[in-house]
Amino acid sequence: MPNQSADTRHPEAEKPATARLVEIAWFAVLLCVLFAPVLAGMAQEWIHDDDMGHGVFVPLVAGYIAWQKRAELARTPVQHCYWGVPLILWGGAQLLVGTLGVEFFLARTAFVISLAGVMLTVWGAGITRKLAFPLFLLLFMIRIPAIIYNQITFPLQLLASSVAETTLSLVGIPVFREGNILELASQKLSVVEACSGIRSLLSLSFLSLVYGYFFERRSWLRVVLFFSTIPIAIAANAFRVTATGVLTEYKRELAEGFFHAVEGWVIFMVALVLLILVHRAISLVFRGAHAR
Repeated sequence: MPNQSADTRHPEAEKPATARLVEIAWFAVLLCVLFAPVLAGMAQEWIHDDDMGHGVFVPLVAGYIAWQKRAELARTPVQHCYWGVPLILWGGAQLLVGTLGVEFFLARTAFVISLAGVMLTVWGAGITRKLAFPLFLLLFMIRIPAIIYNQITFPLQLLASSVAETTLSLVGIPVFREGNILELASQKLSVVEACSGIRSLLSLSFLSLVYGYFFERRSWLRVVLFFSTIPIAIAANAFRVTATGVLTEYKRELAEGFFHAVEGWVIFMVALVLLILVHRAISLVFRGAHAR
């Protein structure tokens, strides 16, 4: 008598890894066509807005992580889950509301919600769970709402200007601060939104998640690395404002234009190195404590 329970898996579970990813990519392309105007607007921001320059790399990194999981995805049985249909409908409704109300954040997050709904409906909870991290990373390609952005940037501007005032005074450079304006002997420095540190904070947060995924297996340490980007970004930006004040006193041209942009990149790379050093330091402390 034939064994009825020999193999009850869905036939789609036997698909090769590449075929499974091609299938996922096909539905992703259909969603991209539906959300074409929204995605085009985001792409314009990535290219022209320095605050969102990291957005170009987000879908590439998320796609690479998904590609790395192709063998694991091929072994995961497909179990269609129609709980994803409400997510798809939610995403469509949110797209409509965001488009009619010119609310970019709603329209853009609707893409991620719809993508999650399609994955859950077509491939089930197992595959969706395995792709949860690259799906979450896609949120970093979306600009945060203006109301939240403004609530974050101004306190960061005040903090950076306050630290710069204290540091400049300690090194013997006379300075007077009024809000986010630093008055030096030679000129006034205004710590504007671009110098608030929000740009490096967003980029560094994204990189901390990617770095933690590839170089750290402990979940708690990944979380620590993510939250450590806040003090690192704030400290690095305060140092940048201070350095600008010092350079202005000696040679004004070094704090403007090309040199100012290069200074920003150098400070960001320093912040990235600090993140790696924090990871190494915590690992060493944990390893020593575990050995004892």
